[in-house]
Amino acid sequence: MKYIHSIVLSFFISISFAQDVIVQTKYGQLAGTHLKSSKIDQFLGIPFAQAPVGDLRWKAPKVMNPWAGIRTAKEFGPSPMQAKPSPFLYWSSEFLIPESPINEDCLYLNVWAPSSKKSLKPVLVFIYGGGFRSGGSACPIYRGESLAQKDLVFVSINYRVGVFGFMAHPELSAESGVNASGNYGMLDMIAGLKWVKENIASFGGDPNQVTIAGQSAGAVAVNYLCASPLAKGLFKRAIAESGAGILPSATRPNLQKTEAEKIGIEFANSLGAKNISDLRSLSAEKILSMEGGLSTPYQDGYVLPQSIKAIYERGSQNDVNLLMGWNADDKVSGKAIPVNEFQNSIEKKYGKYAAEVFSYYPVQMESSQHYLSRDERFGAQVHSWAKAQKLRGKSPVYVYQFNRALPAYDSKTAFGAFHTGEIVYAYANLPTVDRPWEELDYKLSESMSSYWANFVKSGNPNGENLLSWPMFSLEKQEVQLLDQQIESIELPSRKALEMLEGLIQK
Repeated sequence: MKYIHSIVLSFFISISFAQDVIVQTKYGQLAGTHLKSSKIDQFLGIPFAQAPVGDLRWKAPKVMNPWAGIRTAKEFGPSPMQAKPSPFLYWSSEFLIPESPINEDCLYLNVWAPSSKKSLKPVLVFIYGGGFRSGGSACPIYRGESLAQKDLVFVSINYRVGVFGFMAHPELSAESGVNASGNYGMLDMIAGLKWVKENIASFGGDPNQVTIAGQSAGAVAVNYLCASPLAKGLFKRAIAESGAGILPSATRPNLQKTEAEKIGIEFANSLGAKNISDLRSLSAEKILSMEGGLSTPYQDGYVLPQSIKAIYERGSQNDVNLLMGWNADDKVSGKAIPVNEFQNSIEKKYGKYAAEVFSYYPVQMESSQHYLSRDERFGAQVHSWAKAQKLRGKSPVYVYQFNRALPAYDSKTAFGAFHTGEIVYAYANLPTVDRPWEELDYKLSESMSSYWANFVKSGNPNGENLLSWPMFSLEKQEVQLLDQQIESIELPSRKALEMLEGLIQK
């Protein structure tokens, strides 16, 4: 509970040094909070689209209606309706404590901006993870105050998740006007980016210097946005932490429209709904009570006209500077299973190629199970995306490996460099989580947040007092190792990843 006390103390300290600040947006005036201690203006819970409820459930986000008077922007908007978080990812639960209620009315964003408005600042728009089933921008680890102090504007956005964000259905496609359905969560993100384009200058942000960033499912979303023609011109750079969608996977297969709509029909039938009108009449809680329905972006012919892989092979992606990587312990497996079970599962999955897999992930080594699950889910995806950009794009790529085992008080939370662990370092938010941080952690956080901020400002993470971070190349494949010490190395798992990438695409 110690970290909760520290957050509460920080809250009261901030309030005691806070005062109102007013900005004019396209839709009306907003009253935020000026944080005197950090010289940052904070605006929470800004609506960027109409509430997706009632007849607007399972529709593309609708433009906000202007409001009269001054709207208060001092509390986070509700987090989206969500299923239980994916149980297979290893992270520490104290990292994902929301500070807002759960509600279907969830399309809100938050802004942290330097109080000085002498010049327009570059903008970072952050997209949370949660497997596209859960999540929200109101977690302390996603706060933008610290990074905004590095002379940029930080925006975090909500988007619909689970069946509310991604369900496809023939009726929904017919009424859409674009002959497509699903991907509402992606359309929410695009709507948020359009709001930024229209309004961020009022907060001191440069609408032509926008970087999108995401972690886990948020990183997959960044990959989709880089491939989507609907997002063209809305951002200039992209950061992806532990996630991509360029290769098919068990959780994100290469679904086509007909297949996705069939899943929607089956879900409606499971709830006894004869049509979309029946589904819209049900409560959000009733819909959530039923497992099933599509909960992932897919190739709908509109947001994503082709597979991400095909779009990159044609060189028709949004060709932007990329910073990406994954963590040493990005696990999607729990305790190791018996050796014979592991061997049987790999032989069943890879058939005649199983021996090749075991040559890189020896069956007798317990660690092989964890590293294989990490590389299948995260390493191969991110690595493939980096290579695809280098093959068909002109913009540079910077790749990292986050290997710092986060300090823990006991064995129950000693997950190593676990999934989501890099967030508090990259966004300078170590104090939001109760861990026995060491001096080296604060030094690593300062370096990482500076790399991230530099990239947002220029498309290059390098800067003064930082170890040089080389661009990723197809030949040498150098990455920046982020650990107790930072160093530039050739990607250690390159051969294993290339083997997996080949098998995944067979």
